Amino acid sequence: MGASESVPQKSIHEFTVKNSKGQDVDLSMYKGKVLLVVNVASKCGFTDSNYTQLTELYNKYKDKGLEILAFPCNQFLKQEPGTSQEAEEFACKRYKAEYPIFKKVRCNGPNTEPVFKFLKAKKSGFLGSRIKWNFTKFLVDKDGNVLSRYSPTTTPLAIEVFPTPYWVTSRKHWEWIRENIGGGGKMKVVDVAHNNVYHCETSCVMIIAAR
Repeated sequence: MGASESVPQKSIHEFTVKNSKGQDVDLSMYKGKVLLVVNVASKCGFTDSNYTQLTELYNKYKDKGLEILAFPCNQFLKQEPGTSQEAEEFACKRYKAEYPIFKKVRCNGPNTEPVFKFLKAKKSGFLGSRIKWNFTKFLVDKDGNVLSRYSPTTTPLAIEVFPTPYWVTSRKHWEWIRENIGGGGKMKVVDVAHNNVYHCETSCVMIIAAR
């Protein structure tokens, strides 16, 4: 069932990974950013929809504190067969990706990239922690805590309107929520702009952009 391994790290910012050229990248450089971490592949049935929407999502929110971290992986029917630099070139040329494409990794098994061990330990998926396919997504807050995990069938733009947590980017937006949104069901509210956490009585959807 892919039970989660315990990990000593408390934040994604404690990890160092390799870029497509094999150079070290300290993830503490992303402190203060909301992260969407994705295992990507260039020859998957989900490739076109996900890469297209990742670019759209990034262009929409990169100036509001969002960063996308893409990790090529060849574990799922060998759908990322080329080198790390070829994977980067594919994403950048065909889909205009401006977010970082890192070195190819393994997401499952004994040689799993440590950052993916961390992500899986913090958020298991349906039927266990094991990553099932390309384009599994992890949403990480500004402090490096894993908020949510999304299956390959959840497209990037669907995360924008995914039910819980409710995500705001300004005090003004929070005030708008309190004044205009009601309903049943408790929901965690994360103020991305000010690192505040609130709770409200609402069953509405997650919103990234301030209204």
